[in-house]
Amino acid sequence: MRRRDLSFLVAGSAAVVFTACGGPSPTPPSSAATPPPSSEAAAEPAPATSSGSSVEAGGLAGKTVVIDPGHNGRNAANPSIINKPVPDGRGGTKACNTTGTATNAGYNEHEFTWDVATRVRQALTARGVKVIMTRENNTGVGPCVDERAKIGNRASADAVVSIHADGANSPTARGFHIIYSAPPLNAAQREPAAKLAGTVRDSLRAKGFPASNYVGKDGLHGRPDIAGMNHSTVPAVLVECGNMRHPEDAAQLSSAAGRARYASAILDGVLRYLG
Repeated sequence: MRRRDLSFLVAGSAAVVFTACGGPSPTPPSSAATPPPSSEAAAEPAPATSSGSSVEAGGLAGKTVVIDPGHNGRNAANPSIINKPVPDGRGGTKACNTTGTATNAGYNEHEFTWDVATRVRQALTARGVKVIMTRENNTGVGPCVDERAKIGNRASADAVVSIHADGANSPTARGFHIIYSAPPLNAAQREPAAKLAGTVRDSLRAKGFPASNYVGKDGLHGRPDIAGMNHSTVPAVLVECGNMRHPEDAAQLSSAAGRARYASAILDGVLRYLG
């Protein structure tokens, strides 16, 4: 979820939050429940479909999922807002938000994250899960990264999943990685976040997405500088779905079929975590 090269720069009540980007760090364990190009942004994308979870709809009663689609459509036009410093959760500051990145063909990260988040929201809602979005459209600004985390905290979420895509410039860098706060700042950022990271990682692998070959280890990456993770008092992870600058990743990220697969993988990971 690197910022672009610009001049500035699912009805019921436990909860899961999605927020969606980001050396070395401890690797959380895999979940015990491990299952072995178009540039349009659909206004009403088809919901994600789960292909392997054994969680029944009745077992999701009382669950709340907060989905955080990274960035926002008007961030780039409002540098004075998104460049404002906010607490980073470790005693320093970070920019309120960033513009996000884009494919070389110009498909924006904020379009991708909104599309995938909407698909996951529809699928979770259809299963009886109460879904809260950190933003309700792709035509606004922000909210700031610390406020996105507070939305999950106020909901007493069971987990936070932030949806993003990366913008590494290396021509060979590709694959997804799951970011979590490390070293952990509270109990929720320890075993619960590690379990959530493992289940989402395993689901992405099961859908055939390759783990990152340029950052993290086995698709997992602990970082101390992601404010949305640091501020969370509930289990939180950030999913970098792929590298928008790599041609194969970009083809998946910018196609409706690819976005449906990403949404389905994230959905499966969340359902397994909840189960």
